[in-house]
Amino acid sequence: MFTRKAEGILRTTLAACVLLSASNTVAEKKGHCVPVGGAFLTNLGGFGDNTTLGVATGDLKGALGVQIIGQSSGPNGAVIVSVEHHWVTESGDAVFVDKADATGVFVAPGLLAFTNYPTHISGGTGKFKGATGDMTSIGEVDFNSGQAIGRYSGQICYVK
Repeated sequence: MFTRKAEGILRTTLAACVLLSASNTVAEKKGHCVPVGGAFLTNLGGFGDNTTLGVATGDLKGALGVQIIGQSSGPNGAVIVSVEHHWVTESGDAVFVDKADATGVFVAPGLLAFTNYPTHISGGTGKFKGATGDMTSIGEVDFNSGQAIGRYSGQICYVK
């Protein structure tokens, strides 16, 4: 019924429709990605030994707590601190953050500067349900005064 040229055009059009439909389905599941950033300010011993508790500002504004679950030595005098996060936004949504390792160096007695602190978001509640993302932070922990401060930035992809 169709000429060979018409059949070729029809096949190409159908293939394009299938690919477009598949890519739209992936995009619908992934949702939209946005940059995030802000700061955090916590106190050591916030809810027990080896913990911090404080606030986050910026795009993930709310309460933030960290439990220190380990510490080890890295190359060139670096210190690696393994932590688990507890993050609740101002609107009451929980943000699930995978276990993370903060790498830093002591720049003065009791003062740890961390320069490599990558974190991965793996969901949460409310608008963070099914969300994924990656952030990195820099900052300092003053074990003498019991204070920590830092800056986070990265990207979160929300599910539609």
